[in-house]
Amino acid sequence: MESPVRKSVVVSAVNLRKGGTLTVLRDSLSYLSTRKDLDVTAIVHSERLCHFDGIRYIEIPWSAKSWIRRLWCEYVTLHRISGQMPETDLWLSLHDTTPRVRANRQAVYCHTSFPFLETRARDWRMNPKIPLFSKFTKYAYRMFVHRNAFLVAQQNWFREGLSRITGFPSERIIVAPPRFEADQRPDNQMDLSEPPMFFYPASPDCHKNFETLCEAARLLEARIGTGRFTVRLTLSGDENRYARWIKRKWGSVASLSFAGFLTREDLFAHYAQAHCLVFPSRVETWGLPISEYMPTGKPMLLADLPYAHETASGSMKTAFFPPNDPEELADQMHRILENEYDFLSQVPGQETKPPRAENWDRLFEILLMHENTPTR
Repeated sequence: MESPVRKSVVVSAVNLRKGGTLTVLRDSLSYLSTRKDLDVTAIVHSERLCHFDGIRYIEIPWSAKSWIRRLWCEYVTLHRISGQMPETDLWLSLHDTTPRVRANRQAVYCHTSFPFLETRARDWRMNPKIPLFSKFTKYAYRMFVHRNAFLVAQQNWFREGLSRITGFPSERIIVAPPRFEADQRPDNQMDLSEPPMFFYPASPDCHKNFETLCEAARLLEARIGTGRFTVRLTLSGDENRYARWIKRKWGSVASLSFAGFLTREDLFAHYAQAHCLVFPSRVETWGLPISEYMPTGKPMLLADLPYAHETASGSMKTAFFPPNDPEELADQMHRILENEYDFLSQVPGQETKPPRAENWDRLFEILLMHENTPTR
């Protein structure tokens, strides 16, 4: 009896080298390495970052050196590579752009939420790469997008936004929420002998909006005095221009604590010790600290934006504040300190219409479900 013909899958991810996007690459290849019915090729920056047995690797380290090289890789190099391969059943790009390749079906996993960032004049001074990237990615998403059978997004608001800016049908954008392994679960180990601690873990990037929380801390300290609370930030104040501006403008606020980068172990220790998570970020694809902190059941104060409502779905003690309103945030923090929790509420669950994939198995079931006209 002849063995069934294995389908051919190519995963291209030449720019994924760190953070959550690298986790997505590793998770996808870990899953695909178990699929004996698929012949899998991964085109990556470096095999050592994501090696799994049973997968063929092609390394393209030069693509990450500039956007010009990245575009050349996507639209020239990958087209040449695809022409040298046997017939490809599915080509999945894991980083936002649609490469010009030969395949029976294409799909793109969309990570970057920057097209939905409302940029400020200050962003251009602090880090012009972020507002430039927010404008560029809007056009990068559109290039060749209609070659795809599907797009993949982590949240429903992101699906609707992608459909709006690209004209791609929302019924062909799969919502695939990230999965979180319970390798660490924050406990409730608050030191009641210390002032209550508000915690904001984030990288020192201007879209993370540290200024709203820092100004709220200044206002609250002026209102109730020093020594009544602490706001712990995961920046040291010397990482970049934005961090230096934050430290220079609010460094004299006694209630602010500049902790700098935390290891994962220290991060979860802070989750355990914190009385409340504050998350004022202006845009996120997901908002991982919200998901990590939620199991504690302790209060969360979150930016009143679609990503936060969706990520916090099901949480029990949550309130939202306008991300540009430090006075409202200071009021909410004050109520937490006064043990007035009546303004906190459960965030209702959000029902997501199909297509939706809760795991990699379901995602690839959808991606490989039907035949598609080959793209050339």
